[in-house]
Order: sequence, then C-alpha cells, then structure tokens
Amino acid sequence: MSNSTDISNIVAASRIFYNYSTYIEFSIGLIGNIFNILVFTNTKIFHQNRCAFYLVAESIFNIAQLTQNFANTIWTLFLNGTDPQTVSLTWCKLRTILPQWYRLTLTAIICFAAIDQFLSTNPRLYLRQLSSLTIARYQVYFAIGLCLLHTIPAAVFLQISPLFGCIVSNNGLINYYSFVFYPIISGLFPICVSSLFSILAYRNVRHIVRRQIPINRRRLDQQLTAIIFVRVIFYVILQLPFTIYRIYSLNVTIANENTIAYAIDQWMQQIVLVLIYLDYAVSVY
Repeated sequence: MSNSTDISNIVAASRIFYNYSTYIEFSIGLIGNIFNILVFTNTKIFHQNRCAFYLVAESIFNIAQLTQNFANTIWTLFLNGTDPQTVSLTWCKLRTILPQWYRLTLTAIICFAAIDQFLSTNPRLYLRQLSSLTIARYQVYFAIGLCLLHTIPAAVFLQISPLFGCIVSNNGLINYYSFVFYPIISGLFPICVSSLFSILAYRNVRHIVRRQIPINRRRLDQQLTAIIFVRVIFYVILQLPFTIYRIYSLNVTIANENTIAYAIDQWMQQIVLVLIYLDYAVSVY
C-alpha cells in the first residue's frame, strides 16, 4: 500500500465521503433545526419556558455551524478540490474562529440547559427560584460574548504555511489548545457538567410525582428533562472523538503526503468532522 497512487485514491475517497456527508447533514440539520425553532417559539406551552429558550438558542447556532461548514465545502468544489483555507488568510481565520465560537457557545448552552433543568425540577424551593427566563437570557448572551472574545488569539496567530496550510503559529497558543482548551474547557469539563446535571435532573423527575403540582406541568417537566438527557448523550458521544483528534493533530504533524500514515490521518480527520457536525444536525430529532 506504499504506492503513491493508491494513497492518493484513499485520500480522495475520504474527501468524497466527507463532502457527501456534509450535504446530507446540512439538509437534515437545516430542516430539523428550523422545525425546532418554529415548534418552541409558536407553541403556547413553551412560551416563557427556559428549557425551550435554550433549545431555540442551540438550534440557531446549530444552523450557523452547519452553514459555515457547507459554505467551505462548496467553495472547495469551486476551487477544484483546493481547500480555501490554504489560499485565503481571511477565510483561514474565519474558518477557525467561527466553528470555535459556535462550538464553545453551544457547549455552554447545553451545560446551562442541563443545570437549569436540574434546578427547575428540584424539590427544594430555593433552588427552583434560581431558575428564571431572565437569568437564562443573560447566561446565553454572556456566553456568546465571552466565547467570541476567546477566539481573538486564534485570529491573531493564524497563518498559512506553504507546507501545512492554515495553522496556529504561536507555540504558547498551541500548548493552550493542547492542554487546556480541548481537553478541559471544551472537553472534560462540559462533558462532566452536562452529564452530572442531566442525570440529577432525571433523578428529580422520577420523584416529581411526590410534589403537589398540576399533571400537565409534571408531564412537561418529564418531557423536557428527557430531551435534555438525550441531548447530552448525543453531545458526549459525537463530540468526544473530535476533542481527542484535535489534541492529537495539534501535537503530531505528518508532512509527507505519500505515506499510509497520512492517508489514515485524513480518514480520521474526515470521520471525526462528520461526527461533530452530525451532532449539530440530528440532536434536534
């Protein structure tokens, strides 16, 4: 399998796989997320509901994330297979900033939703009072701004390398991404937080029958908790491979494109990208 033609065919197959996956995910995700927004904004029972607000905010950012990825794929086709990140410094920066901003904001929203559902279903009154639509809005707006500010260093230190394409040129920033951002900030920490509070919320709902609340409210809490619980499961399963791969790719560079290691790396990259964008596409279902 050392023949350069065979390796080129393997790499080309990985890109074809990714392109078709992008078309499917964008189509499914666009329809699903728009439907999600319409349901939660036009159904009376969800008006002034904090969980519904989080789900609408997530759907908006899901659409943005899928759109920027679809745009990059289409632009690559117009350039006859050349990644626009390797020829345009502006797009190199945007293609890194936007996905990072959207992903980090979505991560925060998922954590907020899990925590809020735990608070709103808690039998203790003082904890339930910590959950309000006003607080939810402030949390999301704050997360949007903070996550955008977080992308500024990447915008400053990104450059196009003739050999490696669009890369981060600052070693300190590379170390930060390798040892802090991917493993902790966008990896282990939100996974633990969202998993813990979604499980606690699920436990609360199982005992909610003991509380004197209307049956319709009880059913709504149970349904929304189930939605958040399943959403967190999707998040953990589909986001974790990308986090692991990003840590690996920041620390391991394969310069020779005519090796089987390069072909394997390309397939790994395409698969984890398909998985992470699948999270933005199918989670609404």
